[in-house]
Amino acid sequence: MMRLFVIHGTRAMANGKLPLNDLAGGAGRMDVLVRALMSALLTSHGLREDTEVILLLDGSPGPCRRIRFVGSELRGFHSEERAVAGKIAAVIRNPLPPRGHWKEITPGVYDGNGDLEMTLQEITAPLIRLEADAPRLWGEVAIPSQSKPYSGDIAFVLGDDKPLECIQGIPRSLGSTWLQGHSCITLCHFLLDEGIELQL
Repeated sequence: MMRLFVIHGTRAMANGKLPLNDLAGGAGRMDVLVRALMSALLTSHGLREDTEVILLLDGSPGPCRRIRFVGSELRGFHSEERAVAGKIAAVIRNPLPPRGHWKEITPGVYDGNGDLEMTLQEITAPLIRLEADAPRLWGEVAIPSQSKPYSGDIAFVLGDDKPLECIQGIPRSLGSTWLQGHSCITLCHFLLDEGIELQL
């Protein structure tokens, strides 16, 4: 089973020299994307090899940039925000690849040119759009032997600190309170790890 998280950075810097000392301001809330990326890929003592993340950097003039992180291929990915931001910085210094193409920058890190709509159209797995004002993602918690955990590929799309402007996917909620993106990702992993039945 493969898990994919698509995170739309509406103001995230897509080109140039990333200001590592100002990820929350000058980089367009890149701090939000870095925390989400770390929550998606890291466990306490390792990497989730069944998980991929696509960051959409949509905050500067010109085309939206996509960066794909593949958990099974990543090397040297650690739980330190500045180091993770450095991996993003190494990508956005480069010219954008042609639209629709992925270029490997380092093992497990790919640079691409494409927007949110194009990215979601490429996804073949069931796509969950996380929204607070939607039906709940999980059903009643059942006795494990009686539950039917989801066991296929699955994709989630969420925004940064701005509401997600998107109509694709199945709208589902993780609760009535608006949570930060990295917390939402942690909850999605928990539901899948524990085999809790999802309402798709």
